[in-house]
Amino acid sequence: MRKHLVWRDVALTLVLAGLFVAATATAAVAAEYDRYERGPRYPDRGEYAPPPPRRGAEMPPPRHAQHGQPYFFAHLGIFDPNNDLDGLRGYDSGGSFDLGIGSRVSPVFAIDGTFGGYAAERGPDEAAVVPLTVGGRLIIPHPFIEPYVGAGLGLYFSSLEERPGTVSTGIDDTSTDFGGYLSIGADFWLNPRVALNFEGKYHWVEPTFEDSSGRDFDVDLGGWTANLGVRVAF
Repeated sequence: MRKHLVWRDVALTLVLAGLFVAATATAAVAAEYDRYERGPRYPDRGEYAPPPPRRGAEMPPPRHAQHGQPYFFAHLGIFDPNNDLDGLRGYDSGGSFDLGIGSRVSPVFAIDGTFGGYAAERGPDEAAVVPLTVGGRLIIPHPFIEPYVGAGLGLYFSSLEERPGTVSTGIDDTSTDFGGYLSIGADFWLNPRVALNFEGKYHWVEPTFEDSSGRDFDVDLGGWTANLGVRVAF
């Protein structure tokens, strides 16, 4: 009888020892996992901070940056002519306008088709250009203010009227030529469909005109336009 009691005591002791070892190992593993997850708060004191919150879901693009969203735009502004000797030296600043449609083909890129015009005068002399262009814009997406840069090519319909002078016998001619532009601007979105727009654009075009004696003259009719307008998404 005593022998059975001894073996029972030994078995109970072994079970308790096993439970103690298992609990100690589990606590050690949990501590290691906790240290791995939390990272040190005060490494020199061996204390650990709670884990950082999980990063939230990515913010969706603003509604005006949706794929394939079409829009209409219109501008009014001023034209600052170039000061080249074979261009518009001495001409005063004039007016400009733009009308067009486009599409936001991605949050960072849009395609525009534009019809516009600009003009300048120097006394009775007058130069006018009507660009018909297609271009693209690279945009920095933002819910409220979106700066961008752009470029485009197209047909430029030009006219020049100049009185006789030391260079020519007088020009009253028109021309159609290929030209291009670079632009920089920003949209200030008032709501997901309407934005105020400011845009500066430099045009390059050099048509050839004929004076009254039949001589040809290449004239630089490029320059800056600075426009203020609206962009309205459909």
